[in-house]
Amino acid sequence: MARPITGEEKQYAQELLERARAAQKLIDHLTQEEVDRAIQAVAWAAANEKTFTRLARMGVEESGLGDWEGRPNKRFKIKGVLRDALRQKSVGIVEEIPEKGLVKYAKPVGVIAALVPTTNPALTPPGMGIYALKAKNAVIFSPHPRAKQTTIETVRIMRKALKKIGLPEDLYVCAEKPSIPLAQELMAICNLTIATGGPAMAKSAHMSGKPAYAAGQGNSTMVIDETADIEEAAHNSMLSKMSDFGSGCSADGNLVVEETIYDRFLEQLQKEGGYLVSDEQKSMLEKVLWKDGHRTIDTIACPASQIAEKAGFSIPDGKKFLIVKEDKIGSEYPFSTEKLGTLLSIFKYSGFETALEMVAKIYETQGKGHSCGIYSFNDEHIDQLAMVAPVSRMMVRQPQSKANAGSFTNGMPMTSSMGCGVWAGNITNENISLKHYLNYTWVARPIAEDKPSDEELFGEFYNTETW
Repeated sequence: MARPITGEEKQYAQELLERARAAQKLIDHLTQEEVDRAIQAVAWAAANEKTFTRLARMGVEESGLGDWEGRPNKRFKIKGVLRDALRQKSVGIVEEIPEKGLVKYAKPVGVIAALVPTTNPALTPPGMGIYALKAKNAVIFSPHPRAKQTTIETVRIMRKALKKIGLPEDLYVCAEKPSIPLAQELMAICNLTIATGGPAMAKSAHMSGKPAYAAGQGNSTMVIDETADIEEAAHNSMLSKMSDFGSGCSADGNLVVEETIYDRFLEQLQKEGGYLVSDEQKSMLEKVLWKDGHRTIDTIACPASQIAEKAGFSIPDGKKFLIVKEDKIGSEYPFSTEKLGTLLSIFKYSGFETALEMVAKIYETQGKGHSCGIYSFNDEHIDQLAMVAPVSRMMVRQPQSKANAGSFTNGMPMTSSMGCGVWAGNITNENISLKHYLNYTWVARPIAEDKPSDEELFGEFYNTETW
């Protein structure tokens, strides 16, 4: 339980809010063209290759989490957010439906409390900041204490871009003395919260008393059926698992593989750099990866060799991630839960109905609402999984952690925040994007009467005996 907020923190939160609110009022007059120019300036300042590489690596060094070499590749998400934002309207009339006499006007929501996760202090602020500025909002960024200096530096650069183009710097303010009570206070006094982080953070956001978009816990599970391209599926599994050392909640965690291709797929996974642990090593891993039912912090998002060393064994050079054979599912079997690291569990199934049952059981254990995927060229299998999987997004033949938050090769909105629906206690199943940063006014003009007859409405039950 978080300690009570101090009077000093309460005053600090109010000061941040007043600064952001005053700045937000100063941009009410901006046109669509001016807003678009502004987000281009901010995006370039934070996402040019040199700057983002420095910030991304700074975040790894500060937090001790993630891949120093690979994290700069996340820059593509900021470019994707900018692409999506530039292609949409956010000022004045944004949609018209003439046949219904409806016109939709976009309005700002005000000041947004943005909770920044420890794993993405260089990515989340510009991603949220672009959408927020596009909607003419201001943002208060609340860093994770473990990565606060990276967040502060990222926001400083974004503020510098605003100043350069003549906009108030306080459209982006950063809580430079972060704490859990301060974050809770910001969520309670701002107009809207957009929160990216763990389950406790999401719960806190939803209990703030203000509207909030927050994510759910991941436990990404991929089905590989007998029609899969084994080399593609194994390569993409590696890409997803190795992205920032598996720090993301979207990274592949469980692979459910059809029995006739299981051995070949497992062999291909090992060619991609996977190390298949022995039964003894599996027991050793479990002891260091979980304590009292929780993932140990010092094994999250770090190299597989480091995890193995902590467990008491070594892996050969060239091996990048660990593979654990598993056949049991449930909270008492932690290898069927979220990994948050360079570790994959692999399951074998016989008959696609069994695969569907296994997926359902995995998500009953953990991760309901987030993401799943499938490697298959059988549209019936794809449809069957989509019908029963209790998730908000499902990727087909794509590396999950590089796809479900949007990519340049699918149509998902680019984001760093993903709603997980009522399954996870969220208000939306969608990727959090521009539409979620806006208020809307619907204007309705009269149209010709649209009133079906009773016969049309009640169908076969019209004029029959009532019960």
